[in-house]
Amino acid sequence: MTLAELKKNQKARIMDINLENPNMIRLMILGLVENAEVEFISASLGGDPIEFDLYGSAISLRKSEAKEFQIEII
Repeated sequence: MTLAELKKNQKARIMDINLENPNMIRLMILGLVENAEVEFISASLGGDPIEFDLYGSAISLRKSEAKEFQIEII
């Protein structure tokens, strides 16, 4: 399952990141790393971008970016 598949108010732990995508390093610097816990907050009307809570801060990702993070529901 990926971050892009989370539903509202679901929480997940990041298990793996596709490091072949060069944008992932930028997101990892922001705290989206393995074992980080995130919560789906909302999505725009078209479903893109998606807003997550990460350690009390809101972070928005494009759906294409969210698909690069493998997660487990917690």
